[in-house]
Formats: sequence, structure tokens, C-alpha cells
Amino acid sequence: MKRLEVFVESIILASRWLLVVFYIGLGLALALYAVSFGYKLWDFASHLIGMDETETILKILGLIDAALIASLVVMVIISGYENFVSRFDNEGDVHWLGQIDAGSLKIKVASTIVAISSIHLLQIFLNVPQYTNEQIFWYTVLHVTFILSALFLALIDKISKKGDKGKGPDL
Repeated sequence: MKRLEVFVESIILASRWLLVVFYIGLGLALALYAVSFGYKLWDFASHLIGMDETETILKILGLIDAALIASLVVMVIISGYENFVSRFDNEGDVHWLGQIDAGSLKIKVASTIVAISSIHLLQIFLNVPQYTNEQIFWYTVLHVTFILSALFLALIDKISKKGDKGKGPDL
């Protein structure tokens, strides 16, 4: 019976390597998104002379939004691989990798989503005539929901870390 248990556990542990497919896929998606970013940058640069200030700000906010999304993807790839698949061998060279645990990742993802939502809301406020009052209301409600979610995640993480401090080492 013990041999069966060890066999099942080894299969379950080995299954974590299936996550690599997802992380490689996210890396490929990031490369495609970089092409999209390059197109947005080229479009912005080629039309800069004829733009008014509001349109320029909107284009720059779009580029910032893209950078935040790309950073979010990189965070998920690196910390997901580090936490769930395998440690990177050169941790001395890249010391920050091991500092992003699953709880910290959730907070960073939530914070990035709030930042992205803030940029979208700012873009909406700069284009108020294009939106109805009801649409603006619901975009604002959604943004506040993201903020509250991020705050609750941070609070939960803080409470769980406070509870972990009182425990001794696992033996």
C-alpha cells in the first residue's frame, strides 16, 4: 500500500511540470502583445504632430496600460514558475525571484489590476462625451470593486502573516 501511495504522490508532484506549458504560452502571448505595443507606439509617434493634448494623454495612457499588463504577465510567469514548478538555479543573480510567494503575487496582481482600472477610468473621464452617465457609473463601481478586492487581499495576507509569526518551525 505504501508503494501505491508513493507512486500516486510522485505522479501528482510531477504534474506540476504541466504548468510549464501555460508559462511558455504566456511568454508567447507577451511576445505578441509586444508587437501590438510596437504598433501602438508607431501609430502614436507618426500622428503626434496633429494631436491635441487630450488625445496625446490618451495615447500615452494606452502605452502605460500596455506596460502594466506586460509587467503583470511577467510577474505571473516568473513567480508562478518559481512557486509551483521549480526554483531558478541562479538565485544569487536574480535575488528578488524567491521573494514573491503566492500571497504576495495575489496582492501584486490585484494592485496592478487597480492601476490598469485607474488608467481606463481616467481615459473614460477624458472622453466623457463618448459615454453615458450609466456607463460611467458602472465603470466607477467596477473600479471601486477592484480597489476593495485589493484591500481585502492585502488585509487577509497581513492577517495570515501575523498568524504565521507566532508559529514555530515545522518539524
